[in-house]
Amino acid sequence: MVISDMKLTEKLRLTERHRRLLDLVMAQKGRLLLAMGCMALMAGTTSASAWLVKPVIDDIFFNRDTTMLKLLPLAIVGIYVLRGLAMYGQEFLMEYVGNHIIRQLRDQIYCRIMELPISYVQEEKTGALMSRITYDVNLVKIMVSSAVAAAVRDTLTITGLTCVIFYMDWRMAIMAFFVLPFAFIPLVRFGRRVRKTSTGVQEAMADLSVLMHETFVGSKIVKAFGMEDYEKKRFSRKTADIFRREVKTARAKSLSSPVMEFLGGLAVAFVIWYGGFNVIRGYSSPGTFFAFLTAVIMLYDPVKKLTKINNAVQEGMAAAHRVFDIIETKSDIREAAKPAILAARPHRVSFRDVHFGYDDGEMVLKGIDLDVPSGKVLAIVGVSGGGKTSMVNLIPRFHDVTRGAILIDGTDIRNIAIKSLRSQIAMVTQEPILFNDTVRNNIAYGNPDAPESEIVAAARAAYAYDFIQGFPKGFDTSVGELGGKLSGGEKQRLCIARALLKNAPILILDEATSSLDTEAESLVQKALENLMQGRTTFVIAHRLSTIVSADQIIVLKQGRIIESGNHAELLARRGEYYKLYQMQFKDR
Repeated sequence: MVISDMKLTEKLRLTERHRRLLDLVMAQKGRLLLAMGCMALMAGTTSASAWLVKPVIDDIFFNRDTTMLKLLPLAIVGIYVLRGLAMYGQEFLMEYVGNHIIRQLRDQIYCRIMELPISYVQEEKTGALMSRITYDVNLVKIMVSSAVAAAVRDTLTITGLTCVIFYMDWRMAIMAFFVLPFAFIPLVRFGRRVRKTSTGVQEAMADLSVLMHETFVGSKIVKAFGMEDYEKKRFSRKTADIFRREVKTARAKSLSSPVMEFLGGLAVAFVIWYGGFNVIRGYSSPGTFFAFLTAVIMLYDPVKKLTKINNAVQEGMAAAHRVFDIIETKSDIREAAKPAILAARPHRVSFRDVHFGYDDGEMVLKGIDLDVPSGKVLAIVGVSGGGKTSMVNLIPRFHDVTRGAILIDGTDIRNIAIKSLRSQIAMVTQEPILFNDTVRNNIAYGNPDAPESEIVAAARAAYAYDFIQGFPKGFDTSVGELGGKLSGGEKQRLCIARALLKNAPILILDEATSSLDTEAESLVQKALENLMQGRTTFVIAHRLSTIVSADQIIVLKQGRIIESGNHAELLARRGEYYKLYQMQFKDR
């Protein structure tokens, strides 16, 4: 019973996805109707070509009718002109529809990924997500613009030619169509196999994208450790796996053609035997026979194509399901029904019995209670794995607390509009994140409409103005992918300038100086002091020398606050903070 319910649920889910895909297609119904008109015209000209065989043979070759000799070539030219125009219209319109759908799907996937919590992006592989947006969506486009269009066109052609055949000789048509139902057996059977193997190919392509993303981003480490050959072998194994899966797909696709050829041969052989017998006995004219034979041969060609088209449809549907897997993913960070809006002013942040754990269920934070008054600095220290980053990531709701609450000015952050909450928070992380854009646009990332004077002021306050002026294009200089053209200190100061320009009243600094050398740290620390002024600040610090002036320091260990106080108080207690301090300064 449970299995039956699961199957029913899966069928309903697939039906809903088919409906959503159909809605995307039908949004272009005007162009689709024009394209179908072109397809109908193509089918009509194909049927007319088959029918014209009869007067060509009977009127020209047997009756030697000179009038028909003059008219028929003109008719044929006219038919092929119409066919060419219809073909152009159909192909252009369907490509337009396909590309419009691919754009919509890519937009929907990207928007959904942007809306999903950080935990989703961290759990999924970056390359796999990129593969969904590029490779999988492109298969859907091929299905819509090429496969579906060809299916409609060939179905109309089959209908037109069938009418011609029955009009010429309905008895022979019935006999010829006796084998047609068998032609759809491979259509269904091999189509299922293609969808299954195609899903495997798409998953393998996603794994390959993951490997490429990792090795391209980490190329410095690959070369530094001399692992080029190892990565080449890994890449080769991935491509070998894709090759093996694609061969299976090709085998499933290729098996349908011989079956269709055999069935088509049976039909043509029967027409020649039965039709030739009728001509010999005088029951039918040679023109009728050759026109009928031409129509049958032309008829089985689109029937054979339907099998290949079905293969493309199955690949596209498999890709569509992978695309909708992302689009339909629900975020566990929910917006309140009537969310509050935060005013742009200094804020008090409070933790009330906060517990937090990831999906595995183990609590990373346990019973966190503290108050950070507006404009004050809270420093968070402790050994790695203590829960420091997890704690500050709860404030902008990158994750939600498992139990307890975080309050801003007495309001639970889950009752505050997410956009409003995050507009009040600026972050500077240990790993400076810059985008492949100009210096100006990176600084103005949180405030794209900021005037030039404010951008320059932020750069000066972050001690970044001097090195920016040294660039050939100044603020218009591109920083490269992830800021690859800059040093660590330069990247960090641009990140601080970005936070300064946002001018948010709550500031989170996640080990912002731990990866810098002494000289760069000195400049960055000065910039941070400018940034922290008047803001409620959370500082995760590895180097304790940077937090001696903090208003409050807490020591986290295994998810609990084990000590709290200012620098002098904690040293005097000779507890965990004192041990950490002594470890860093014992050789100085």
